[in-house]
Amino acid sequence: MSEQSDGRRHPTTDEPFVVFVIGMHVNRWRALHRWVPVAVAMRRMQNELDESDGLLESRNTWSGRTFTTVQYWTDFESLREYARDPLREHVDAWREYNGRLRDGSVGVFHETYRVDPDAFEAVYVDTPELGLAGAVGTEPASGGAETAGGRFDGRDDDPVVEVEP
Repeated sequence: MSEQSDGRRHPTTDEPFVVFVIGMHVNRWRALHRWVPVAVAMRRMQNELDESDGLLESRNTWSGRTFTTVQYWTDFESLREYARDPLREHVDAWREYNGRLRDGSVGVFHETYRVDPDAFEAVYVDTPELGLAGAVGTEPASGGAETAGGRFDGRDDDPVVEVEP
């Protein structure tokens, strides 16, 4: 994990990117023979991905019965190329899920978003560069970038709370 950065920072990029959310939801905890292979396949896929594939950043979360990964990709074509490559983990994992493992014990999902550089806003305060910040880097959120409106569309909103430098 990267070092904590001090102060308010916001991600900077002039390039479009893709946010890919993928996960699994365990419907039957006792059906270990169904959901554990899905979890293992998810880990194998994550382990083989890196920047050369177009993956910029990846974070895993767990909440109750749902395991989710949020990934930032350079572009949709890189993600698509990985997903369809028969020499990589995804094709076999998808075939295995749809063939032997799909009985309602575990569900899988994904969401894909293409994001233009002028169609997002984010801020990170006293955190490591994670998520989008880890994918594209940051710069200090000062001047017009001190508020969500300023970061998003340049509106000169007054801060809701005055922030110490």
